[in-house]
Amino acid sequence: MTTSLESTVQDRLSKRFDKWDTNGNGVLEASDFVGEAVKIAGAFGKSPAEAVQLNDAFQGMFGYLAKEAGISPEGSLTREQFMDVAGKMFQSGPATFNNVLGPVATGLIALCDRNNDGVIDGDEFAAWLQAVGVPAADVADAFRKVDTAGQGHLTEAELLDAIRAYHFGQLEVELLG
Repeated sequence: MTTSLESTVQDRLSKRFDKWDTNGNGVLEASDFVGEAVKIAGAFGKSPAEAVQLNDAFQGMFGYLAKEAGISPEGSLTREQFMDVAGKMFQSGPATFNNVLGPVATGLIALCDRNNDGVIDGDEFAAWLQAVGVPAADVADAFRKVDTAGQGHLTEAELLDAIRAYHFGQLEVELLG
């Protein structure tokens, strides 16, 4: 029997699998991660060429998942493999999680950090969340929940903590769409 936490993690990872299976063929391939980066860039009004950092980060994440699942980088991950490997990554602690997802957060910051100060202010955060499908009415409350330091901006560390907290059911702000 699974605990409530395990159930929450599994439910959210299953949703993530469905989102990242951009071609809908029931497995995750490197091309799905390219598709996700292109989709996110488009939501920010950016071309794929402007999202190289994000694309590289998604490719790195797929490489990690593939390696941990024992498949080649040209292979595909089944839902079961993804759930197992990603579940272990989330539960292994912040260091592994941050190593894998940190570059994705950095790539996202690069896309929406309009003033290039290395942090996300409230307006930039609103553009980010709206780009990944969060209703505009929910953005201000989401920003307050994620801005744990209360400084009026979000650092990469705060963003990574928020992504991790979402997957563990500790936060209801879905930063990755």
